[in-house]
Amino acid sequence: MPHLVRGLKFHPPAIQFHRKNVNLKRMMLGISHSWRQKVADWLRQGMSPQRLALTLALGFAIGCIPVVGAPTVLCAGLAFALRLNLPAIQAANYAAMPLQVALILPFVRLGGWLVARSQHHPHALAVLPFPALPHMFLLAIQALVAWMLFAGPAVLLLTLVLIPVLRRIPILSANSAD
Repeated sequence: MPHLVRGLKFHPPAIQFHRKNVNLKRMMLGISHSWRQKVADWLRQGMSPQRLALTLALGFAIGCIPVVGAPTVLCAGLAFALRLNLPAIQAANYAAMPLQVALILPFVRLGGWLVARSQHHPHALAVLPFPALPHMFLLAIQALVAWMLFAGPAVLLLTLVLIPVLRRIPILSANSAD
C-alpha cells in the first residue's frame, strides 16, 4: 500500500485554496481585460468624439419620445440611415427610458396646451368599437408636438456637453487624429 501513496502528490488544503484563488483572480482579470477590449473596439469604430456625441445625444432625445416602444425602432432606423454607431444610440435610448416614462404626462399636458383641442361630437365617439382610441391618438399627437419642441435644443445641448467629455477618452482622441 505504501507504493500506491508514493506516486500521489498531496498538497495541504491551504495551498490548494491559494492556487484556486490565484486562478480565479487570473480568470477575472482576463474577463475584465476582455470586457475593456470589447468596449475599446466598440469605441474605435472610426467615430470621432463629435460624431459619437451626436449619436448619444440623438439616442437620448429619441429615447424620450412619449410613445412607448417607438424609440427603439426609430433609433435603429436613424442609425442605419445616418450610418451611426447602433450600439451607442441604443444604449443612450435605453438610458433614457426612465425619463421617457416620467415625461409622458408632462408632454401630454404641454401638448394639450399648445394644440387647440377640437370639440368631438359625443355621438361620433359612441359608434366606434373602441371609443377611447381617437382620444388616445389625439393625446399621443399632443405629446409628440411637445416633445418636438424640446428635442432639437436637447440634442444640441447634449452634443455640446458630450464633445469635451468624449475628447478626454484617449481611444477617441486617437480616432479624431486619424
